[in-house]
Amino acid sequence: MHCLTLIRPALTRGPPSPVKGEGSRIVRVLKLRSRMQILSRIFGRAPEVKDSRAGALLALHSLGLARWTTRSAVSLTREGYERNAVVFRAVRMIAEAAASIPWLVFAGRQENADHPLADLIAHPNPCDSGIAFFEALYSNLLLFGNAYIEAVMIDGATREFYALRPDRMSIVPGRNGWPAAYDYAVAGQKVRYDMQSDGVTPILHLKCFHPLDDHYGFAPISAAQVALDTHNAAGFWNKALLDNAARPSGALVYNSGNGGHLTEAQFERLKSELEDNFQGMANAGRPLLLEGGLDWKALSLSPKDMDFIEAKAAAAREIALAFGVPPLVLGLPGDNTFANYAEANKAFWRQTVIPLVSRTQKQFAGWLKPAFEPFRFDYDVDRIDALAADRESEWRRIDSASFLTQDEKREAAGYGALPRGASAESGT
Repeated sequence: MHCLTLIRPALTRGPPSPVKGEGSRIVRVLKLRSRMQILSRIFGRAPEVKDSRAGALLALHSLGLARWTTRSAVSLTREGYERNAVVFRAVRMIAEAAASIPWLVFAGRQENADHPLADLIAHPNPCDSGIAFFEALYSNLLLFGNAYIEAVMIDGATREFYALRPDRMSIVPGRNGWPAAYDYAVAGQKVRYDMQSDGVTPILHLKCFHPLDDHYGFAPISAAQVALDTHNAAGFWNKALLDNAARPSGALVYNSGNGGHLTEAQFERLKSELEDNFQGMANAGRPLLLEGGLDWKALSLSPKDMDFIEAKAAAAREIALAFGVPPLVLGLPGDNTFANYAEANKAFWRQTVIPLVSRTQKQFAGWLKPAFEPFRFDYDVDRIDALAADRESEWRRIDSASFLTQDEKREAAGYGALPRGASAESGT
């Protein structure tokens, strides 16, 4: 973005180039008259037509079509997660919150802390902890709409889990339309995972619902594409404005009053002086001295006219909405519908984080069921500080229910029955 725009209309010298046919000549004359009439209506006077390089110095600007980021997940991830603070923070908040929820393994109604899956979830592989593994899984799901988990079999048993990059994975459909295999390509090499297995399949594919695709999911960041590009464009515009002396583009109009015009040397010298002395952060605020018939015409809209600050704030709120994060939790101004931060944080956990964890647990359970005894995954709500007040209220309501037995109250609270002879007070 240039602070000062100095444009000189291209005027011809000498007679026009010969054309073939009288019809082409008439068409050119009619086009020229049409352009002159348009300029006359805009500026209130008919411009002079001269076979000279000199003339009024005028810059005309027009709006072009909007340019959007391509819909590919890789492009949106680069423009969003790597270059946009709102997307980065929203993804990190959801992934970190969801990964912090402990997974519990139940056999029937009783928790089984010694179940082999409990240790496998806590330590999926030698390189990742359980938290790091699930952060990668949830981040891939939010940015790509797809997450792929590889199950490593050792001696016929599932021993390790690995989160694979979605941009490297492709689905190979079978004759019936369902995925028959998955291809993972890295540096020109490809590994194929055959899904025809009686036990645990080598790949678990988690995906967000996509109404127009049978195999791949739809990422939340894709729904925020327009808001993302608007937010980034507002930031780039502001940065370019600061780099160019914090002044909008305009034009220098030369009108000597006696029909004189700038020579080629004068034109080049004026252009050089403007770029050297009035453009860039070091020249911000420097007054512009005009003489010899020069007049400054500001043609671009001012920041107030564009209202890009409000547009940027609205775009940030739309991005947060697409990911399911209340703007108040992200620290975004305006349109905060919650009474306070605690209510917004509670809604974040209830409406975004917990449904994501619950859905992931059910898909993991269905995937691993062929290799393990009957079990189910659950999460420990008591470890979520944001929901502590709600949990305490629930306990109080259950405890006051006189029509429930002690074991029924424990079951309603998410705990198993006490062993025979044990008391609720002692816990033994």
